[in-house]
Amino acid sequence: MGSHKRITYQRRSKFFEKEILIFDDQKEIQILSNPIAWKIINLLADRPLYTAQISKELGIYEQSAYYYVRKLVSIGAIMESGTDFVKGGTARLYRTSFPAYGVEMDWGESLSFVYNQEDWKKKSENLIVRKFLKEFVDQENKFDGLIIVGSPNPHGIFKTSARDGHYAVQLAFFLGNVCNLPNGFVVKLDEDAKAEKVLEDNNLIIIGGPGTNIVSSEFNRFLPIKFNDENYWSGLMDDRGKLYHLDNLGIIAKFKNPYNHDKSIILIAGVRSIGTKSAVIAITNFGEKTFSGYSGNEIEWEALVQGYDMDSDGKIDYVDIEKIVKK
Repeated sequence: MGSHKRITYQRRSKFFEKEILIFDDQKEIQILSNPIAWKIINLLADRPLYTAQISKELGIYEQSAYYYVRKLVSIGAIMESGTDFVKGGTARLYRTSFPAYGVEMDWGESLSFVYNQEDWKKKSENLIVRKFLKEFVDQENKFDGLIIVGSPNPHGIFKTSARDGHYAVQLAFFLGNVCNLPNGFVVKLDEDAKAEKVLEDNNLIIIGGPGTNIVSSEFNRFLPIKFNDENYWSGLMDDRGKLYHLDNLGIIAKFKNPYNHDKSIILIAGVRSIGTKSAVIAITNFGEKTFSGYSGNEIEWEALVQGYDMDSDGKIDYVDIEKIVKK
């Protein structure tokens, strides 16, 4: 009898697991591949049957049914599952032992860190977000880009101090589940990024709105839903002139770097710092919901999200997707 193990597989961005019987002996595979034996396997997958029922269902001699049942039991493909009283006697019932059967080669195995149902859900969401971040992960599975946060010092034409740069920590923890850390330092203050002229040659994840992050203000005009140029704190405006002004609104925008189309930009920002927090939570806690319609082929993609305090503790813990713009 072969060995058995639990395998994992993906179907439509969701993960499942199943017990599989692995055959190591060619003779065992020959038994299973016999047409009659294979019909018995499929028949017993639906419900337990005794041998006379198998014979009748398949239209074969009862002696043949006994023969193949014994063979299948010997290799562990089917097993006894109780008894039934038939015409004053006791008949043994049989059912399939495993939901899957296969042959395994000694290569192609990879280490997985998924151990329970919650981890399955997390890994499923990670794959969806990974598709959104594909330009930001290189062939060695390392993060390829810079994370730009607003400076805590008064800076820019408004002499403002950023209060949402620490949200990058939440995002960084999440990125650790998606890719590995590169050798260089990946976080820069907006004023340093401008001074060092690194905006053209790198993929960028920019955190914070244009009022407190001068790199955000550099790219605001390229957004389909952009911050109001007359007053960044007054709200967001779409291409039809509709204004979205609530403090807990945030955007997640992905687009080609206008100065270098080989690079990409992701902007995570809010009308106020609470809006930026809402956008970060949309990525890290609600990735499957946020990116469910993202195909990976979009040139531009932007989500308008709204954060909510569902348990009334004064903190954002849930988000809704208000609007998606893509092309």
